[in-house]
Amino acid sequence: MPERGAAGQPSWLLLIHQLPPRPLYLRAQVRRRLAQVGAVPLKNSVYVLPDSPEGLEDLQWIAQEAAAAGGEACVCRATILSGVTTEALELRFRDDASARLAPLKGALADRLAALRRARAPAAGARQADLARLRRQVQDAARTDFFNSDIGQEVRALMTAIDQHQAKTSGRRRATVQPLGDLTGRVWVTRRDPHIDRLATAWLIRRFVDPAARFRFVDPVGAAIREGERTYDMVGAHFTHEGDRCTFETMVARLGLSDAGLRSMAEIVHDIDLKDAKFGRPDAAGVHQVVQGLIAAHADSAARIAAARPVFDALYASFGARGSKTRRAPAKSVARRRARR
Repeated sequence: MPERGAAGQPSWLLLIHQLPPRPLYLRAQVRRRLAQVGAVPLKNSVYVLPDSPEGLEDLQWIAQEAAAAGGEACVCRATILSGVTTEALELRFRDDASARLAPLKGALADRLAALRRARAPAAGARQADLARLRRQVQDAARTDFFNSDIGQEVRALMTAIDQHQAKTSGRRRATVQPLGDLTGRVWVTRRDPHIDRLATAWLIRRFVDPAARFRFVDPVGAAIREGERTYDMVGAHFTHEGDRCTFETMVARLGLSDAGLRSMAEIVHDIDLKDAKFGRPDAAGVHQVVQGLIAAHADSAARIAAARPVFDALYASFGARGSKTRRAPAKSVARRRARR
């Protein structure tokens, strides 16, 4: 909902522009960018968004791009007193969102029906299609500012698909790794950790044992001591299974299923296996950051420590607010062990 201005009136953001006849692409480019952020036209060269910090930043960037190409643009915050009512503007935003979401509604309804008909969980390309649809829903929902009816239906369909997926993956959850077997351990993996080992180390410390210790060994001929747990090595306790990377394997076997971890697992998979299974557009950026960590920290332990806040931030970016299912149990198990 928009911010409130003087006398309790809703506050709106306006982008007012004047574009030159050349370059020819500029008008189409500005219109496309405005459509991407969900702005609707108020007049020929005036576009409006609900007042929010994100909307202000979006319009400022578009104004800057227009000016850099030879046009003129300014961004204003305003309350509209006459000419159009708040209700009429909100309806235009709902209609605009509905037009974008209607194709997704049909695709999600078809996919849910197909999943319900199938006897086995979706795999391979079908999982990639679901991930693509989920990203499209997330992108479209960002500009459903006034909670359109179709937007609610799309979110309900996505929830139904997620619930169906959780139900059909019951066999995996039936073999969830007991947490008590994993706390107070030394975790062994190969030296020179990259994306999968870095992300899995973060997962261990975030969801299994905040005090977990790590030991790094050569990939061939390493002696594993009694009580240690291994990951991302041939024959390890947690490693690649089928087409899943180690991070995906551990998420599944720990019974973790929140949306933030699901998104992270897709990113780690696409970077580690390089098969573009999930087609994550954000994988390239995460990969670049991880390459920077590798360049900055030659020591394996230092690299894992430096990667932890990076993965914390990535997890938070998906709306995560911390674990309610694993961190507290990990600490309580550790305390019980310490009292023995």
